[in-house]
Amino acid sequence: MAMDAGAAITSGRTALGIELGSTRIKAVLIGPDHTPLAVGSHDWENQLVDRLWTYSLDAVWAGVQGSVAALAEDVRRTHGVALTEVGALGVSAMMHGYLAFNADGELLAPFRTWRNTNTGRAAERLSAEFGVNIPHRWSVAHLYQAVLDREEHVGRIDHLTTLAGYVHRQLTGEKVLGVGDASGMFPIDAATGGYDATMLARFDQLAAEAGAGLDLARLLPAIAVAGQPAGTLTADGARLLDPSGRLRPGALVCPPEGDAGTGMVATNSVAPRTGNVSAGTSIFAMVVLEEALGSVHRELDLVTTPAGDPVAMVHCNNGASELDAWAGLFGQFARALGVGADSAQVFTALFTAALDGAGDGGGMLAYNYLSGEPITELEEGRPLFLRSPDSPLDLGSFMRTHLYSSLATLRIGMDVLQKAEGVRLDRMFAHGGLFKTEGVAQRFLAAAIDTPVSVGDVAAEGGAWGIAVLAAFAAGRTPGQSLPDYLDTAVFTGADLRTVDPDPADVAGFDAFMQRYLAGLPVERAAVEHVAVGTPTTPETQEQPA
Repeated sequence: MAMDAGAAITSGRTALGIELGSTRIKAVLIGPDHTPLAVGSHDWENQLVDRLWTYSLDAVWAGVQGSVAALAEDVRRTHGVALTEVGALGVSAMMHGYLAFNADGELLAPFRTWRNTNTGRAAERLSAEFGVNIPHRWSVAHLYQAVLDREEHVGRIDHLTTLAGYVHRQLTGEKVLGVGDASGMFPIDAATGGYDATMLARFDQLAAEAGAGLDLARLLPAIAVAGQPAGTLTADGARLLDPSGRLRPGALVCPPEGDAGTGMVATNSVAPRTGNVSAGTSIFAMVVLEEALGSVHRELDLVTTPAGDPVAMVHCNNGASELDAWAGLFGQFARALGVGADSAQVFTALFTAALDGAGDGGGMLAYNYLSGEPITELEEGRPLFLRSPDSPLDLGSFMRTHLYSSLATLRIGMDVLQKAEGVRLDRMFAHGGLFKTEGVAQRFLAAAIDTPVSVGDVAAEGGAWGIAVLAAFAAGRTPGQSLPDYLDTAVFTGADLRTVDPDPADVAGFDAFMQRYLAGLPVERAAVEHVAVGTPTTPETQEQPA
């Protein structure tokens, strides 16, 4: 097996996927059978600068190079060969946000990530004008907010893109974006597969009324769908990935995609009536639609799969970061007692304890809002834990409450999709760090959405593996083969899936928790609106917890 893997690596019969997530940049190398051969990663954090969440471009490349170097070392250590070429390559990254460049390729304003919620006026106006929900984090909302704020750089914009599109252009020279990622920049016309022309014209009119002469169609990247080549790795691009010079150029590069799209691929949920939940720093659900929704809902975004099929997305800004913080605190306590538990042991112990907690959280309440949360109409966040004087304070109920909290905002959006719109799901897959402890968060998610939830071992490598699969699809699909067919027949045959059905007692408990959660939202809102005495007023150096 090792010899076969080594031969595949040295002959370039591989695909490399790189994903820039919110807290980790990860690289995965897969072989001809799509099995991961090597992995490398690099941790990073966004920063809150001038009240906006951002990453520097220097940090982007330090992270990309660090993850590729770690992967190359894994190749050498595991397979005894050097990584000198790959057959295909793909880049994925966190969706949405705002990256504006001038004609010389210089960044005109700090990268504004999906996490920012300062675009409320723009999102509200565009949603009303377009007749579709334009979320706060979409690129067009950021651009229009910059227009409304009369930011000086607007008149010098030559092109806009996402983080995946930026990295892809540096590697290939191509200004192109996968349709799934592009659908988080501007609405897609289902009939043409391109940006909606009527809405483009209306945006230009709105910009002109605000004093900005823009031709948005010219600023946006070209669109490509899964299976299409989107350039090749240039010599300069190869040196960006591997400054040592060992990696050779020439690899086919697939369309860059957002992490939501690669998560769909990683869980084989790109066909109608399938869906997936990805849980990390943020948490979101992607449900592939059979038909158009009946109404516009601010809780639901309309995006696409990497193949261009319509998707309803429930995106929540706040996911597992507050859980991470509590686990860190318990880890410190363990070390203070002289117990040498690592983070994995701490998480396993805490998550397992939640299984014995009260079904409704025992009267406790928590909000995991480290940042603003558009679904509950909060522009900023304040993590809160509350309990009534007669609530018992036991570890199991405490942890169940925090796990429920990480799923609660998602539940609000899924209620709109499943109950108001009547959308049916045949299967829901889950992936991300929240589901690493087997049978805990998976069980609670099944209760939250009253739907069977599956997890699988392949998706453990997440979106980096998903974009590697998309690269392999672009390089090796048969003529006319669809993405769902490729995944079913070439990738997921014999995949080991573990499915949990919703437990009626858990469903009832989560419903009771949600009643308390919705009733308590004014407390969270009050915490945001009334800054405590002594709270720092200059958050420029504040960093997001890992």
